[in-house]
Amino acid sequence: MQQIVCFGDSNTWGLIPDGHHERFSWGERWTSILQERLGNEEFHVIEEGLCGRTTVFHDEFRRGRCGVKALPMILESHYPIHIIVLMLGTNDCKTLFHASAEIIGKGIEKLLEVIRVYAKDSKVLLISPIHLGERVFEEGFDPEFDRRSVEESRRLKKVYEKIASQYGIDFLAASDYAVPSEIDMEHLNKEGHERIAKAIYEKIQNM
Repeated sequence: MQQIVCFGDSNTWGLIPDGHHERFSWGERWTSILQERLGNEEFHVIEEGLCGRTTVFHDEFRRGRCGVKALPMILESHYPIHIIVLMLGTNDCKTLFHASAEIIGKGIEKLLEVIRVYAKDSKVLLISPIHLGERVFEEGFDPEFDRRSVEESRRLKKVYEKIASQYGIDFLAASDYAVPSEIDMEHLNKEGHERIAKAIYEKIQNM
């Protein structure tokens, strides 16, 4: 049995973009669709998504969201791991952190360094997240972001792709396959989850 750990934020957890903080059911969120595509006999997809999770930043308003603190425990508890799917960075774009795409990229590198220590034999698929919607900071959406947040989210693809090349790992840009829901300008809708699952499935087949 080959284990695949999907480490991410609310778009890995499967948050429904309707403002009620509910989760898409099994068969709707991309991690579960990926499991069904891969089958249950050879692969086990482990969902390790958490709303608000960052790469390295501490959110003073939400405890336990720092990815680099949680990752070692997750890697040890699920050992051995065949593939680690890493998709973070959206929450790092919040105004609270004032982070550029390059700084967020350094956070990704910290996570990759953790993987080298705790799961050095695992393959890694680094995914740059979907872009934030152009109006995400407007009234009725998410005040934790601003116009600069949107701009930096659009720059993550290029930064992550360069990192993946430097570390010799696989790369995929979620923004090439899906866009945020019009409802909240931030999270995947059902179609987005289906598209992301298909892209990751095809990438894993090649890995």
